[in-house]
Amino acid sequence: MRPDILNPLFTETGALKGVGPGLAKPLDRLGLTRVRDLAYHFPAGWTYRKQVPLLDAADVGQNIIVRLVIVDHKSGGNARAPTRIHGCDAEGNYVSLVFFGRNAGWARKQLPIGEERTISGKLEQYGQELQIIHPDHIVAGGEAVPAIMEPVYPLSEGLTNNRAGQLVAQALEKLPDLPEWIEPGLFAQKGWKGWREALASVHRKEDASLQDRLAYDELFANQLAMRLVRAALDKRRGTPITGDGRLVGQLQMPFALTGAQRRVISEIEGDIAQPRPMLRLLQGDVGSGKTMVALHALLRAVEAGLQGALLAPTEILARQHFANLQKMLAGLPINIAVLTGRDKGRARESTLMGLADGSIHILVGTHAIFQEAVTYKALGLAVIDEQHRFGVSQRLMLSKKGRGVPHLLVMTATPIPRSLALAAYGDMDVSQIDEMPPGRTPVETLVMSQERLGELVDGVARHLSSGKQAFWVCPLVEESEHSDLAAAEQRAAELRLRFGDQVAVIHGRMKGPEKDAVMEAFAAAKTRLLVATTVIEVGVDVPNASLMVVEAADRFGLAQLHQLRGRVGRGSEQSRCILVRSPHIGETARARLALMRETNDGFRIAEEDLKLRGAGEMLGTRQSGDSPFRVATNEQVRELIGAASADARLLLDRDGGLDGARGAAARIALYLFERDAGVATLRSG
Repeated sequence: MRPDILNPLFTETGALKGVGPGLAKPLDRLGLTRVRDLAYHFPAGWTYRKQVPLLDAADVGQNIIVRLVIVDHKSGGNARAPTRIHGCDAEGNYVSLVFFGRNAGWARKQLPIGEERTISGKLEQYGQELQIIHPDHIVAGGEAVPAIMEPVYPLSEGLTNNRAGQLVAQALEKLPDLPEWIEPGLFAQKGWKGWREALASVHRKEDASLQDRLAYDELFANQLAMRLVRAALDKRRGTPITGDGRLVGQLQMPFALTGAQRRVISEIEGDIAQPRPMLRLLQGDVGSGKTMVALHALLRAVEAGLQGALLAPTEILARQHFANLQKMLAGLPINIAVLTGRDKGRARESTLMGLADGSIHILVGTHAIFQEAVTYKALGLAVIDEQHRFGVSQRLMLSKKGRGVPHLLVMTATPIPRSLALAAYGDMDVSQIDEMPPGRTPVETLVMSQERLGELVDGVARHLSSGKQAFWVCPLVEESEHSDLAAAEQRAAELRLRFGDQVAVIHGRMKGPEKDAVMEAFAAAKTRLLVATTVIEVGVDVPNASLMVVEAADRFGLAQLHQLRGRVGRGSEQSRCILVRSPHIGETARARLALMRETNDGFRIAEEDLKLRGAGEMLGTRQSGDSPFRVATNEQVRELIGAASADARLLLDRDGGLDGARGAAARIALYLFERDAGVATLRSG
C-alpha cells in the first residue's frame, strides 16, 4: 500500500479547480492524469518579456509588456479577415492588436474602447504599423501584471500555456514535505535543495542545476529497484544446468566459433551451472553470432532435462528465429515450437500441452510465451532477443515460470554505452562479443542527396539486373499532408512503375499473415526489391540482399541506421548501404551521417550516438517510447548514474537498508517514481 504522505500527489487531475471533461482530454493525451504528473511536467522553454513605458520600433521582435488605452475596433470585411483593435500608449503612439477567427468576439469584450489594459506579446512591424498578433496576456486594472519571465510548457490541442501554468501551480501547492533519501554526504557535496523546494524551483527557473537533483531521484529509485529485484531473485534458487555435451557436440555449425564466442559461452555456462539464477546481458554487434551463443545455452538446458524459451520483439523475427533454429537442429532429438499472439485454436492448445508435459524442449515466440496461461514443465533458461522493454518488472514475472527461477540471458545488437547499460541493466552481468566471424566484408556506406534520386533508381536497376536483391526503407507508411517524408506505400507504387512485380512492400500496419507472406516471398527471391518501414530494423536475414537504401536518413538516429545497415552484408559479396539525405540538413545530422560512412563499429557508434543526441533520446529508443526515464535525460544519465548506483548499494549494504531512517525515505521514492518491480519486492517481503 502506498504511503499516505503521497496521496495528494496521486490525486487525479480531474479533481483540480477548473478541470472539466473538455480539459481532461488534452491532459490525458499528454499523460497528465495525476497531480504528480503535472508537478513533473517541466517547461520546454521560457518566454522573456521587457516591460516598457512607451511603444518603440526598436523593440520589434521582442516580447513586451505595455500599458495601453483602447481606441477603436476594426473588423475585417469577411470571416477570414482579422479583427484589429487599436491602442495607444501615454504619448499617443499606436499599436494594432490583431485577432483571427473566433478569438475576435472574445477580444472585443476584453478590450472595451476607452479603457486601459496592460498587454503583453511579441511586438512586430507590418508596413508602417506596429502590431501584436494574439497578445498572450490582457490584464485589466488591479490584476497582476504578466511575469517578466514565464515558463513555456509542452501542450496539446485544447490546453493553452496559461492554463497549463495554472494547473502546475495548483499541483505545486499540493506538494508534501518528503523525508530526504539522498546520502547526506552527496547531498551536501552537490549543494542540492530538498525535493519539494527543488521541484518548485525548476518551474521558476531559479537554479537550472536543481533539475539534476530531480533526475538523480529518478535514477536512484531505478537503481534501488534493480538491486531489490536482484536480491529477491538471489534468495530464490534456480536450477543448476550442467549439460553432458551430447546435443552441443552434434550441432552442425556453418563456421567455426570465434574466440569471443567461445569466451562468452564459457561465461554463460559458468553462470548457469550455479543455483543462483543467471542475469546476463550479451552485447554483440550486428552479425557477430549471438544466436549461436544462445543456441549453445539452450541446448545445455535441454541436455539437463530442462526447457528453454527464446523471446523475440516482433512476430517476423520470432518466426525467422524458429525457421533458422529448425534448420540448425535438423537431425537432433529436439522438439522446437513457435508461439505468438496470432496462434489460436488447436495449434495453440497443442503447443500449450507440449510445454506443460515437457514434450516441447525449446519454445520460440513473442511476449505470448510468458502469458499467465502458458505453463512449462521445467523452464530452465529464457533468452530475450532485442527486447528493450524487458525490464525488472518482466524479470519478476519470468521468475514464476520455472520450478525455481529460470536463468536469463538478454541479447542486444545495439551496443550500449556503459552509463546507459548501467541505467537499463544495472542488476545484470555483461558479456561482449567484440569479434566478427571470419569472411564478413564490411558494408560500404555512401551518402547521397535526395536531389539525385533518379541516379539512385538507375543504380538499383543495375543491382537488381545482376540477380541480387535490395531493401528500400522509408520512415512513414503513407503520405501525409503535414510531412514531406517519403511514404512506403507511395514509394513502392512509384518503384513499381520501373520494376513491376519485382517490388514488394511491408510495414507495421499489415496483419501478421500478410507480413509473413511478403517476407517469405522476398527470402525465396520471388520479389527482388522490398520497400519497408523500420519493421525490418532487427533480425531480418536475406543473404542475397546486398543493397540497403535508407530514405530521409538524416531523420533517423545512429543506432537505428546501424541496425538497418546490418540487414545487408550477410553474404560473401560486397554490400552497400546508401543513406539518402535531405538537401538541407543541420550540423548534428551531418555529423551522424559522416560517422556512418566512416565506421561499421557498433560500439563506437553507440558512444558517438550518446554524445550527438545528448539530452534528446536514449540510443534512438525514446522516439519509440522505450526510454525507462521520465525526468532524466541522456546527459544526466551519463553524469549521475554512477553516483545513483553507488548510493543505492550504500543504502542497502551500510545505511540500515530499507529498515533504517533513510531506507524509509527510499521506500517513498520507489512509490513516487513508480518503480513497480522494487515496490513489488517490498510488498512480497
